[in-house]
Amino acid sequence: MIRNGNVQVGDKAPDFALTDQTGKTVKLSKFQGIFGKPVVLYFYPSDGSPGCTKQAAAFTQSYDAFKKAGAVVLGVSGDDVDSHVKFIGDQQIPFQLLADEGNKVRQQYGVKKDLLGLLEGRETYVIGKDGTVKLVYNNQFGPESHIEKALEALSS
Repeated sequence: MIRNGNVQVGDKAPDFALTDQTGKTVKLSKFQGIFGKPVVLYFYPSDGSPGCTKQAAAFTQSYDAFKKAGAVVLGVSGDDVDSHVKFIGDQQIPFQLLADEGNKVRQQYGVKKDLLGLLEGRETYVIGKDGTVKLVYNNQFGPESHIEKALEALSS
């Protein structure tokens, strides 16, 4: 059950279909089920901004740990596919970035704006292969802390 438009721990994660940097459509539900994988879904404000670059670098440096945990990492922002292609090239990001143009999925999850409404929120979800949300973590100014919290949730 989703309360007040905010997805919380224990809720069924809302399904979505977004385009990745290759133009491929990615559906959250394809990672669920008996042969599914946990998903680390992180919403970030913008490709190339200082905090987002730090966060992407931290996820990239820990990518092997996520793979070892059997998880898929998906980054989501309102930037378009071309922006994601450039960001991935510049930062050598090994996972998919999804284009949420119009921020519909961000709104579906209830990710709030930060800094007096000036900045899109930075929020990470860990979703089990059964589709249940295991972690909701919001920290705009500690982008690297999202990795530690996600790995903790995957190991518990």
